[in-house]
Amino acid sequence: MKAAMNPELTEALRWFTREKEIMSGMLLACGAGGRTEYAMDGEVREDSVFDLASLTKLFTGLCAMKLKEEGLLETSRSVFSYDPRFAQLREVTVEQIMGFTAELKTPGRVDACRSREEALDCLFGTAHVGEPKGRAYSDIPSMVLKYVIEAASGLNFMDCVRKTVLEPAGMRETWALVPEERRNDCQRYDGEYRIEGEKYIHRTGPEPGVPHDPKAAVIQGGTEDLCGHAGLFSTGGDMVRFCRAVLDGKIVSRASLREMAENRTGYLRKDGTYTQYLGYQCYVRHPQQYYSEIPRYMGRQAFGNAGFTGNHLSVDPEHGTFTLFLGNRVRDRLTVLLPEAGRTLADYGLNEDGSGHYRWRNADGTYTEVPSSVKYVHQKDAHLHSAVARVLGLDHIEWTE
Repeated sequence: MKAAMNPELTEALRWFTREKEIMSGMLLACGAGGRTEYAMDGEVREDSVFDLASLTKLFTGLCAMKLKEEGLLETSRSVFSYDPRFAQLREVTVEQIMGFTAELKTPGRVDACRSREEALDCLFGTAHVGEPKGRAYSDIPSMVLKYVIEAASGLNFMDCVRKTVLEPAGMRETWALVPEERRNDCQRYDGEYRIEGEKYIHRTGPEPGVPHDPKAAVIQGGTEDLCGHAGLFSTGGDMVRFCRAVLDGKIVSRASLREMAENRTGYLRKDGTYTQYLGYQCYVRHPQQYYSEIPRYMGRQAFGNAGFTGNHLSVDPEHGTFTLFLGNRVRDRLTVLLPEAGRTLADYGLNEDGSGHYRWRNADGTYTEVPSSVKYVHQKDAHLHSAVARVLGLDHIEWTE
């Protein structure tokens, strides 16, 4: 990716990387029509390799849609019919797990398992516990869908991703297992701080090229056995190629993209609040922008996702636009703060928007001033998407039923 950096977009990034220190580094790319604009700031380079985290789900969804197009995947069939190891999913259809409309639960925490084998046993014990109540988004359906895709395609999941997405898009810098010679280009996601009620956690690791997501780390680890919910690594240049390939119809048809972006889970409750709006392995436009992963300048056929490590991707095939953020909100940052009962962010020394610094007490009695990225997801509209809209000349598109 050799391109001039857009000064207005670069200035927008600096709010995150310099003014608030939410990100250690960040890359932005956006496009409309044949135009693409770039920006970069902080501890990133053009050849940086990012942990895509939950952006992996978009690849999972596209693989499923391609198999459906080819007649190899019947979404009305049960998960069990494709993979009998999921013995408790005899009545759960592929369509339900693609669209997050079945609440699934494993018998224990996958990320607490001590080995890959134990984690897989836990995953194959997944059971259907009802319909989601409000928050439908979960990693477990995507993790299960990976094995359905393997059974339907006759390929291991990473080979299916290569055939379906990477090769048609010309993506040569996207991996489940980062080549040894590119490990030094990987972003480091170590030194993460978390406050979960009374628990104070300082995560050291993972090693570069190993998924930050703990479930993917225990199952995938340093192998090419890609998980369905997280585990891909890529560069900014390759992810722009991904967006362009989606828009140009090189991966699946426009009809499949429209089907993927149909709302499966969102509705207005009796109390006047809304549930999450999700399509097939993706977020779709939400009626309340505060809760929408899709920006205001994209329409009802847009879809996207976010990654815990600091990423965002949204694509609007109807209007020919895309937006990509690849960042690092993990390294030496406070990423999660779940206050104890009766306490607020201010009690921890943070601002209402989640920014600021927390004074972390180390084991030796010294203190470290740790920048916070706690509410990063709610800062994107004001400080990134607004700049993208101005630079590309995009108007807000009203959400309508």
